[in-house]
Formats: sequence, structure tokens, C-alpha cells
Amino acid sequence: MSKRAKIILAIIAVGFIAALIWFGKKNKTNIIEFETETAFTTTIVEKTVATGKVVPLEEVEIKPQITGIIDEVFVVEGAIVKNGDLIATVRVVPNIASLNSATGRVKSAMLSFNNAKISYDRNKKLFDKGVISGQEFETAELNFDNAKLNLANAESDLEIIKKGSTSGLGKTTNTNIIATASGMILEIPVKKGYQVTQTNDFNAGTTIASIADMTKMIFEGKVDESEVSKLIVGTKIEVSLGAIEGKKFPAKLNFVAPKGTEEGGAVQFKIKADVTLDKNNFIRAGYSANADIVLVKKEGVLAIKEALLRFDKKTEEPYVEVKVGDTFEKRTVKLGISDGVDIEVLSGITKDDQIKIWNKASKDDVNKNGGRRNN
Repeated sequence: MSKRAKIILAIIAVGFIAALIWFGKKNKTNIIEFETETAFTTTIVEKTVATGKVVPLEEVEIKPQITGIIDEVFVVEGAIVKNGDLIATVRVVPNIASLNSATGRVKSAMLSFNNAKISYDRNKKLFDKGVISGQEFETAELNFDNAKLNLANAESDLEIIKKGSTSGLGKTTNTNIIATASGMILEIPVKKGYQVTQTNDFNAGTTIASIADMTKMIFEGKVDESEVSKLIVGTKIEVSLGAIEGKKFPAKLNFVAPKGTEEGGAVQFKIKADVTLDKNNFIRAGYSANADIVLVKKEGVLAIKEALLRFDKKTEEPYVEVKVGDTFEKRTVKLGISDGVDIEVLSGITKDDQIKIWNKASKDDVNKNGGRRNN
């Protein structure tokens, strides 16, 4: 081998050794020691949040007993009324067909009355002279009384069609719209001059006002089918309102719907809860609200931080990495309830196991690598 070839080989050998040393040092600096945590005993409360609104326990709609036009409205929205207070008055607009029919009945009843009166007067004179028997006179008298009653009824019907009431009804008439419950006026959807219709078998009628007791409010919301089986009537919950920040109102669950409704591909179940109010906050009907509901509560359970979990890419089973000597080994774990931060561990680890914090290396090792973390 020539001298030049020896020199070249020597240079290559030195370069190879230098490269091995450099890679060895680099790999040594990349070895990171991960921090660990242990499992702990705690209380875990699994909750769900139901979205909905706060509404009065009972809301009464006031509807007219006749069809007509609003003549006057005597209250405003937000006013407090008592049962029997006057809300509005309605001016009757007679139906032409009904008016014509009632007028015809009055005329017919008048003819019958006149004929019965003539017969009565004639038979009375004959009875006074002893020409006819008492039985014949009593028959004529009965016919006269019936004709008089039929005429009075026909005239009353005509007056009701024209005015919406008759003088025989006294002060309370169909044209007066009266509050049928005590509470606050929530809404008056009509104004003076609006046409309204009465409630009947074919028509729900026009709502003139709605009244509710604002001291008795409930929460109405919905929960998903995956959580409804965990709800128990009587459970204490907390209701927070979007309009009142930083305040939670205690409530008690009193209703869970036996039937769900499909919304956006998921089945939702309606729930209701009695809300306890305070005197410092006026709660308006329809406020949007959220209810925090405790589904499950377990005390003294073995738990870990949920951030320590990893999931197998193939089986999707949860696992953690437990320190054994200088290395970490994979441990599949069986999980229980979670509150979003801590999660119950049913099996797979013990309280003494050192669990790898896989997304957080020791600070010293991170600093050595210029802020880089190697998993």
C-alpha cells in the first residue's frame, strides 16, 4: 500500500471515529427523564349541564267569550292584577246572519204572544161570567205565560247578539274581559281596535293577555338520552342565568319526560325543576339558563389525572405507562366515572405505581435540549 493510500485511510478512520463520538454525545443529550405521578384517593362527581330557560310555573291566557273589537285596554305589561280585575272591554260586532235569525225569532215570539194574550183576555171574561170551566181558563193562562216567556227569551238573545250582554246579567257581562288569575301581566298582544274571536270547539280564540305568578318559577331544559337514565326526581341542582352573572339559584328536579324527541340526530328528554328565588333578583320569564346536575358521586375512589391517559391506536383501549426500573411499561386500565379532570381507575394500577407524564418532561432535560421534548 502506498504512503498516500495510508494517509487517506487514516483520515477516513479519524473522521469515522469523530462521527461516532459526535452521534454518541447527541443521543446522550436527547435522553429525557419523564416526570411521574401516582394515583390518589378522592371524591369524583360526574355532572351534566342541561340548557334551557326559566319560565313561570303557570301562565294563564285570557281569551274573550264573544267575538268583537277591542274597545279599551286598562292594564299594561308588567302590571300586577288580582283575580276579577278588569283587563279590557270588547265592542260587539253582530254577525248579520245571527242578527237576522234572532230578529225573526223575536217577531215570531211576538205574534205568538199577541195571540195568546187575546185568547187569555177572552177566556178570562168568559170565566168571570161562568161560561167556561176553571180548567179551560187555566189552559189559556198557561199558554199566555209560556208565550210571554218565549218572547222575553227571544228579546234577550237579540240583545246579546247586538251588545254582547243583556240587562238581566247585571254588571258582569261578556264584553268585560276579566282576569281569571292573580299575578303579573306578561304580555298583551292586542291593542284598541283589534278584532278578537271567542273560544269555541273550532277556534282557540284570541289571547288578550297572559298572566303568571312570577314568584313561582321553574327551569325547563333538555338532556341527552345517554344521561337521562342517571337522573333522579328530587335531585338538588343549580341553575345559572345568562342575564345574571356569578349567581346560581338552587333548584330541585321534579320532572323527567317519559318520552324523548329527536333533535339533530340525537334524542333529547325534557326536564323540569322548581327554582328557589331570592328577593334581590327579579327573574323575567324566558331567561336562558343552564342547570348543573349531579349524575353520579363516588367518595374514596382511586383516581388519576385524565391527562395521563393514552389510547391504543388499534384497540382504542385506555392505558398508562408505569415506571419499572429505568424504563416504562404499558398498563391497560379499566376506568370508571370522570369529572373532566380526575378519572376513576377500577383496575390496572396501584396507588404506588409511578405513572409517566407523557406530555411533560423534567424541566432540566427540556432546558438541555433547547426547549425541545422527545417522547
